[in-house]
Amino acid sequence: MNLTQVKRIFLLAVVAVSMLAQANAQVNYKTREEIPEKYKWNFSDIYKTWDAWEADFGAIKTDMEEIISYKGTLGNSSNDLLKLMKTQESLMKKAYKVYQFVSFQSTVDSRNMELQAKLQQVGLLFASFGPTTAWIAPEMIAIPEATMKEWLAENKDLNVYKFELLDMYRMQKHVLDEKMGRLVSFFSQSSGTAGSVFKALSTTDIEFQEIELSDGKKVKVTPGMYSHITSTNLNQEDRKKAYEALYDVYYKNKNTYAAIYEGIIQSKWANARAANYESNLDASLEGNNIPKDVYLNLINTVRENTAPVQKYTKLRKKILGLEKYYGFDGSMSLVDFHKTYPYEEAVEIVTESVLPLGKEYQAKLAKATASGWLDVYENPGKRGGAFSAGVYGVHPYMLLNYDETLEYVFTLAHELGHTMHTTLSNETQPFATHGYTIFVAEVASTFNERLLLDHMMENTKDPKERIALLNQAIQGIIGTFYAQTMFADFEYQAHTMIEKNQPVNADIFAKIWGDIAQKYYGDVSEKTKYSNYPWTRIPHFYNSPFYVYQYATCYASSAKLYKDVTEGKKKDRKAALKRYTTLLQSGGNDFPMEQLKKAGVDLSKPEAILAVIKQLDELVDQLAIEIEKLEK
Repeated sequence: MNLTQVKRIFLLAVVAVSMLAQANAQVNYKTREEIPEKYKWNFSDIYKTWDAWEADFGAIKTDMEEIISYKGTLGNSSNDLLKLMKTQESLMKKAYKVYQFVSFQSTVDSRNMELQAKLQQVGLLFASFGPTTAWIAPEMIAIPEATMKEWLAENKDLNVYKFELLDMYRMQKHVLDEKMGRLVSFFSQSSGTAGSVFKALSTTDIEFQEIELSDGKKVKVTPGMYSHITSTNLNQEDRKKAYEALYDVYYKNKNTYAAIYEGIIQSKWANARAANYESNLDASLEGNNIPKDVYLNLINTVRENTAPVQKYTKLRKKILGLEKYYGFDGSMSLVDFHKTYPYEEAVEIVTESVLPLGKEYQAKLAKATASGWLDVYENPGKRGGAFSAGVYGVHPYMLLNYDETLEYVFTLAHELGHTMHTTLSNETQPFATHGYTIFVAEVASTFNERLLLDHMMENTKDPKERIALLNQAIQGIIGTFYAQTMFADFEYQAHTMIEKNQPVNADIFAKIWGDIAQKYYGDVSEKTKYSNYPWTRIPHFYNSPFYVYQYATCYASSAKLYKDVTEGKKKDRKAALKRYTTLLQSGGNDFPMEQLKKAGVDLSKPEAILAVIKQLDELVDQLAIEIEKLEK
C-alpha cells in the first residue's frame, strides 16, 4: 500500500460535492434530535458500537506491521506477492470504514470536538503510511513484466489484481525508488500547507461585510446570503450591493490568494518533475491514462462555441427587462414561480423518472431512499451542500440539506445517480476494482437529471413550471459544462506559465481570467472591478487542481448515452441501456476512456462536446418559445 492509495479514501470517498446555499430552507429543525430517524443516517450499518470501531482501528496497525514484514519478498513468488495484496486489501477495507464512520458523524455534527479529535487521530494514522510503505512500488516494479504475466496466468487468486498490477508497468518511469519515494513522502504534509492557508483565509479567518438593503434590513453577506439575495431579490441595486460586498472581501486579499495559488502550483510542479512528468497536466491525466488531447479538445472546442451562452444571456436580459445585465443577475428566476416540493413528493417524482433505466434500477433506488442511506434535512452543526460517498461492503451514504425547491429536486436526482453508480459497482466488482474514477463519476448523476427534466416536462401543464424546468436545465449545462470548462482553461494557462518560469501575480491571474471571460460572454454582461477575480474563491483550484474538466467531459458523455438510451429503435435502445448499465457496474476495472468507449462515447473526438453545445442551443430556443407563449 502506498500514500496514493490512502489518499483515495479522502479524494474518492466523497463524490460530487455540491455546495448549495441553504438560505431558502422550508423545513427548519432547531436540533438534530428533532429530526425523525427516517430522515437521518444509520451509522450502525458501519459499526454497531465504538468498541467495534476501535477494534478495526487497532487491526489496521496490525495489518501495517504485517505489510512491512513482506519487505524483500515480493519478487520470490506469486504467493508472496498475493500475501501483500490481500493484506493491503484487508487494511483498505477497514480504512474506508474507520474513516467514514467518524467522518460522517462529524459531517452532521461538526461542533462535536470528540469526533474532531478522532478524525484527526485517523488522519495521523494514514499520514504514517507513506514513509513506511515507500519500498512497495519500487520492489513490485522490479518484478519483470513477463514474470508478472506468468504469475497472473498460474495464480487465479492473484488475477483479481490484474488491472492494477499490469498498469504499474505503464507508469514505470514515474515510480520513484525507495529512497526518493520516502523523501517525497516526508514533504506530503508540508505540500498541503498552501491549501490549508487558503481554507483558513476563506473560511476560518474570513470576515464578511454587512450591507443595508433597500427595505432597510441589514444583512451580513456570506456566500449563502449572497446566493439568496441574487436569486430572490428583485431590486438590482440590492443584488449589486451583495455582489460588491462579497467579492470585495476576496478582492482585498487578491495578492495573498495569488501567492497561495502560486505556491500550490509550484508544489504540484515540484512533485510532477520528481516523478518525471513534463507538466502538471500530464501528471494529473496519466494515472487514468487520459490523453492530453481530450483536455485540450474540450477547452478549445468550447471556447470556440460560446454563442449559445451569449444567446441565453441576452434572452435573460430581455425577459428581466434590464438596461444593463451583470453576472450577479444570472440567478434570478425568469418567472414568478415559487412552487415547493415536499421531500416525499420529490422522492416519488425522482423514482418515477428513472423507469427508463429498468424496474430493477428503480427498485434499488427506492431502497436507497428508505433505508437510512440519506441524511435529508439541515440541522445546526451540519455541513452544507450535498454529496454521496460509498463504504464498500456496507452501502453509500448520501448527504442532503433538502429545502423543497425545484433546484433541490434536481440535486436529489443528481446525488441518487452517484448513489446508484456506487451501489451497482460495489455489487458487481471485487474490492480491487470497485472504485470508479472521477472521470466517469458525473455521468450517472447528470444522466438522472436529464431523465428528471423529461419526466417533469411531460407531467406538467403549468407554463411557469415549464419555464422554470427549462431554465434549470440550461443553468445545469452552463454551470456543469461551460463554467467548468472555463475553469479548466484558466487552470491550464496558469499552470503553464509557472512551468515555463514566467512571472505570475494577482494582475496576471486576473488578465487570464478576463481574456477567457471575454471569449465566453463577450460584451453581453457588464464588467466591474471584481469581474476578473472569481479565481480567488474557487476551492477546486486550490484543493484539487485539474479536477473540474471532468465535470464537463462527464456531462458530454452522459448527454450522448442519454440520447442512445432514449432515442431510436427499441432494439438499439435496449442494447444502449445494457451498455450503460455495464458502465455503472464496471467500477475501475479498466481505464475510464475505454469504459466510455465500450458504452458508446469517444471523447477523443469533438462530436460528444458539440452535442452538448447543440443541446444548449435548442433548450434556449425552446425557452424563448415558452416565454413567448406565456406573454401571449
